[in-house]
Formats: sequence, C-alpha cells, structure tokens
Amino acid sequence: MRERGFTLLEVLVATTLMAVAVVGLLGSLRTSLSNAARLTDYDRAALLARRQMDELLAARGLPKGIPIEGAYAPEVTGGVKAGWRARVMPFESGSPLGAPPAPGTPILLRIELEIWWAAGAGTKTMRIAAYRRAQATAEDVLLFPQATAEVWR
Repeated sequence: MRERGFTLLEVLVATTLMAVAVVGLLGSLRTSLSNAARLTDYDRAALLARRQMDELLAARGLPKGIPIEGAYAPEVTGGVKAGWRARVMPFESGSPLGAPPAPGTPILLRIELEIWWAAGAGTKTMRIAAYRRAQATAEDVLLFPQATAEVWR
C-alpha cells in the first residue's frame, strides 16, 4: 500500500505561491494606508480653510490689499505645523470697464485664502477664494486698478 502525502516539490510550489500572494496583499495595504493618510491631511486642510474663510467673511474691518496671516495651534491640526495667508481685494464694481468705483457704490470684494501645512520635508498648500458685497471706500478707489491687474502670488 502506498502512503498519500505531498512531495517536497509540491510543498515548495505552494509556499512560493502563498508568499507571492501575501507580498502583493501587503503592498496593496501599504498603498491604501498612505493614500488614507494623505487624504486625511487634505480633509483637515479643507476643514481649516472653510472655518478660516467663514471668519474672514464675517469680519468687516479687514485691511484691503495687505496680506494677513496666522498660524494654527498644534492641537487643532493634530500636531502638524500649519497656518494661513489671506488677502482682500476689490474685485468688481458696477462702474464702466476700467473705471474705478465711486466711494459708496456697491462692489464685490474677493477674499483669497491659502492654507499651508508641513508635509515631510516641505509644505503643501490649498487655495480657495470667496466673494463678499461691500460699499466702495476711498481706499478701494486707489486699489481697484491694481486689483484687476494682479494675480495671487
């Protein structure tokens, strides 16, 4: 009577196949975890940007044409060094093209916000913009030609 069992060659082939499958599975798992960590950073930045933009939209005495900035506390960002930069510029008025608005006329203000955070050896950024209605001031009249020609730097 012959004993049934696996030969050494069959065991080696099965072990090799299992090792290839496990290595592929672990590689996919590592990629998924790194993507999840990256998306967590972007989600946190989007939440911070939304909160900061709401604060900027609610604030009425913001300086126009001058960059303003701040930093976030580490407990808000999960220990990541992060901050923001914003600028408020006159965007559009009811005046004819190229003409600055007269003081007291309705205009649109563009609020440009950039959120930055430390990522590895460098920094990552996210930029958003929003618009708010306002009354033109004498300061806006001076800034208006510059605002229409400038691009966020």
